[in-house]
Amino acid sequence: MLRSFQTVAQRPTLAIGLGRGWLSTTGLAQAKPNSTATPPSGTATSVESPLPTSFTSAASAADESASSSGPETNDTNASLPKRASSLVSSILHGSPKAKKEANDTFSRVLARGKYVHELVKHRIKPDCMDEYVQVVSEFYPRIVKDLQPQVKLCGSWLTAIGKLDSAIHVWEYEGYPAHSELLVQLHTNPVYQEMQSKIQRLVRSRSNQIMLEFAFWPTSPPIVTQGIYELRSYQLKAGRLLEWESNWQRGIECRKDHEKPIGAWFSQLGKLNQVHHMWAYPDLETRRLNREEAWTKDGWAQTVYNTVRLIEEMHTSILMPLPYSPLK
Repeated sequence: MLRSFQTVAQRPTLAIGLGRGWLSTTGLAQAKPNSTATPPSGTATSVESPLPTSFTSAASAADESASSSGPETNDTNASLPKRASSLVSSILHGSPKAKKEANDTFSRVLARGKYVHELVKHRIKPDCMDEYVQVVSEFYPRIVKDLQPQVKLCGSWLTAIGKLDSAIHVWEYEGYPAHSELLVQLHTNPVYQEMQSKIQRLVRSRSNQIMLEFAFWPTSPPIVTQGIYELRSYQLKAGRLLEWESNWQRGIECRKDHEKPIGAWFSQLGKLNQVHHMWAYPDLETRRLNREEAWTKDGWAQTVYNTVRLIEEMHTSILMPLPYSPLK
């Protein structure tokens, strides 16, 4: 009978809390009685009016009645306001478990948020390729020399398979202030302005994208492979980035023993909902063998199955590093 009374007494609190949005349910445990009367023993008690005074008296009566019961009844009664508060909080703000999982996932993804990466793409005029290579081979190492360690060049490549007559450059900045400093130099430094003008005359189009790297796949330091690089790009369905990250965090374990993972990034500015990852291989035949080997690993087929459903479009390019590239 006490449990039935408590349930009825609490119901106005939930109604008021949800209707006004900000009324705390903890008032159930802290309410002061307007009357010292307690429900007669063995008599069913109900609250017919949801007015605050009736609600407060009924809730206090429930507390007083419960205090005269044994320890088991006391514990049950004390837990009810907490459970009611938890219920309303979950409805209004999401469950604590769900919020913690979301925060933990974002923390993993952004753990290396100190670094900002930029993906730069140039479509070069076919008859200007040699001159373009000459200009960027002089210009980009100079930028690194002037602005390091805040600005680093991860690598520069020309496309061998994919969109031909294209160059791809990946820059690394120690946060957005370092990127801003480079922009200032590009607009104020006379040497930089001259080099930029030369590049603009040699290309048909330019694009860039600001990215962050996945914590589970940090960008490789400079290495010499004397091989080829593959850049794979995925356009994800909106809102599916965390799911992609969660699956690939497990899937990369099936690949990294036989292949060299260079880096993985997700877009922040520019075209959004995009993911890029890069691999290094000695040659195309080794690439084929390594990718076939991955299918023999436990978990790889499941990774592919889980992530293909998240993708709207995908593209891959085979790249050849330029002589000055730190990754080559």
